[in-house]
Parts: sequence; C-alpha cells; structure tokens
Amino acid sequence: MVSKVKWFGLAAVGAVGVATGIALTGQSPAAVSPTEITVYKSASCGCCAKWVDHVEAAGFRVKVIDVDNLAEVKSMNGITSTLASCHTAIADGYVIEGHVPAADIQRLLEERPSVAGLAVPGMPIGSPGMEGPNPQSYNVLAFDQNGQVDVYARY
Repeated sequence: MVSKVKWFGLAAVGAVGVATGIALTGQSPAAVSPTEITVYKSASCGCCAKWVDHVEAAGFRVKVIDVDNLAEVKSMNGITSTLASCHTAIADGYVIEGHVPAADIQRLLEERPSVAGLAVPGMPIGSPGMEGPNPQSYNVLAFDQNGQVDVYARY
C-alpha cells in the first residue's frame, strides 16, 4: 500500500505542477501551496499535539485524524515494531513515523529519495514534541518497502 500511496502522491504533485504553471515559473510546490501532512494519532496524546504544532510552525498544513487503532494504520503503512512511535503521518505520499523534525520532512520532499518514509522510533526526549530536560541523541531513519533502513539524520 505504501508504494501506491507514494505513486499517487507523485502523480498529484505532477498534476499540481502542470495546473499551476510551476514548470514555467520555476517555483516549487511548497512556494505555491504548503504541503499537507495527515497525522493519525490517539486523541489523548499530548506529545503528538506538540509535534503537530511543530510542523505547522514550519509551514505545513496539518490534518489530524484521531484513531482508536494506531496499530492498523502502522501496519497498512509498513511501520514495523522497530520503527514505531506514537503517531503516523503521511506527507505527499511519504510515511512519517513519530517525532521527525520538520526540517527533515522538508529535505525529504525536496530531494524525493526512493524510500517509503522517515521514522524516529520510540519517543526520544529532545525530539520535536518531546522537549524536556536531558535531551537524548536520536536518529531519523529512512526506510523502504523492502525493510531496508538507513540513518537519514542524527541529533
């Protein structure tokens, strides 16, 4: 399912580019309209709400969907237990799992690597939405549909 979502997203970006004249103006899609991120989370999760504030402050439009069964959302989007965190989001066809910094999402959308998405497993203190004393170092992981995982950024 992840690959279908990603290809649909790519087709939609192409259609937006043609419809808005991006190819003629040289403007990026972000310059014309901010990217929408759909966030699937538990209604009671405060750190997820803080992460939503973080990505909104970076210029993303956010649609929040509170769900009762996050495990189903994660499974449908290729999130394994080693990648899992407290919320799952979709940004222009890419899966964003957990407290990924907005700058890394922006880089992902600019570079468009051949990955399914990015993840910050667990809930490390110091990641966006998990601010607090004694921040931990953590990695942002890029993962693909075949289970390959690589470090995308280190904090």
